[in-house]
Amino acid sequence: MTSYDYDLFVIGGGSGGVRSARVAASLGNKVAIAEEYRYGGTCVIRGCVPKKLFVYAAQFHEHFEDAAGFGWTVGASSFDWKKLIAAKDNEIARLEGLYKKGLAGANAEILETRAELVDAHTVRLVNTGKTVTAKTIVIATGGRPNPHAALPGHEFCISSNEAFHLEELPKAIVIAGGGYIAVEFANIFHGLGVETTLIYRGAEILSRFDQDLRQGLHEAMAAKGIRILCHDTLESVSKQEGRLSIETLKNGTLTADVVMLALGRIPNTEGLGLETAGVKTDERGAVVVDEYSRTSVPNIYALGDVTDRVQLTPVAIHEAMCFIETEYKGNPTKPDHETIATAVFSQPEIGTVGLTEEEASKRYKELEVYRAQFRPLKATLSGRGEKMIMKLIVDASSRKVVGAHILGHDAGEMAQILGITLKAGCTKDDFDRTMAVHPTASEELVTMYAPSYRIRDGVRV
Repeated sequence: MTSYDYDLFVIGGGSGGVRSARVAASLGNKVAIAEEYRYGGTCVIRGCVPKKLFVYAAQFHEHFEDAAGFGWTVGASSFDWKKLIAAKDNEIARLEGLYKKGLAGANAEILETRAELVDAHTVRLVNTGKTVTAKTIVIATGGRPNPHAALPGHEFCISSNEAFHLEELPKAIVIAGGGYIAVEFANIFHGLGVETTLIYRGAEILSRFDQDLRQGLHEAMAAKGIRILCHDTLESVSKQEGRLSIETLKNGTLTADVVMLALGRIPNTEGLGLETAGVKTDERGAVVVDEYSRTSVPNIYALGDVTDRVQLTPVAIHEAMCFIETEYKGNPTKPDHETIATAVFSQPEIGTVGLTEEEASKRYKELEVYRAQFRPLKATLSGRGEKMIMKLIVDASSRKVVGAHILGHDAGEMAQILGITLKAGCTKDDFDRTMAVHPTASEELVTMYAPSYRIRDGVRV
């Protein structure tokens, strides 16, 4: 029998990699995990967690304004960017410590180095040049922002990574992209007092989301003062007298202090030695895996964003737990990528689970669409003009709710609960039988008794 240095070697210390290493080690396996930057990965270090902290910070100016409608007099306020950055950095350091503590507590060996494959069972530790062997290897190196290297002047631009570490808050920013990262940061910077322009080549922001929510959010953002330029792209970026000059295809020249590119993410596979080890990748560089997250090399698995399946932190963790079941518990388990609840932490938020109206109309012969748009109770005294949108997509034949979509405050929290409901296969009749909690915004989900319209064979009737 071949002897290896480790039962499992994990490359990448993000959510999927850490979960794989920690649980495998807790089962008595000899495990090592290597991370070249910081433990916690994109989500904890330069993604969801610091972004959500920034979202909270950006909301306070509206809270101060809203308070007047409820009888409060709020004095002069000011914002200190450096204090926010310091507080964020302290929290991220704390969370990174917890990740390492969990690994150490399970007796996993923590390596702070880049690791590259030499062959199917051998890994080279770049910091020392040492090679080690492992029976099983997990690749969980995540992804990184697309640098958009074809753009003249891309070297003057930042990505979401650098947005968390700007020394000064800019007076004006141009953000290229229309996905959730671009939209979230547009709301964050605007909320912190930055003149914000979002430029996107498509017809509407958030292309993969339900059309009603996309349009509703666009209108809300524009009403706040965020400039959104659709059907347009950046042509070049240059430095002009200490500022950036941005040439666009259709809107002429823009000027800003910072240009942020949020034009998608690419898998972190460059230089990992995948080809040498026989691990296949696709045209984008993503690791190709089967239904069980196994690569073209039987003892090597890949999890999370590096596979370019569903780029969400909880999905990477779920894939890690399926790997544990498959490899160490004799229970082959396929990750379930259907009906995943998600949120866009824009202002207002989007919470969504299941099929959009557009997707569902292609899959089902007849749909019932229940839609409500209303002013939330809080806005009646605050005077804020934002509207909430709630929408249920129902298969008319089975009465099963196949999509639920919300635009408004706390939409992300509601989406998590709706995720359970749709995963359980609940029908519209189940919604109708559920008593409302009053007064809440979410009670609309169980009080929409008549469909707003139907879609038959892809056509609204």
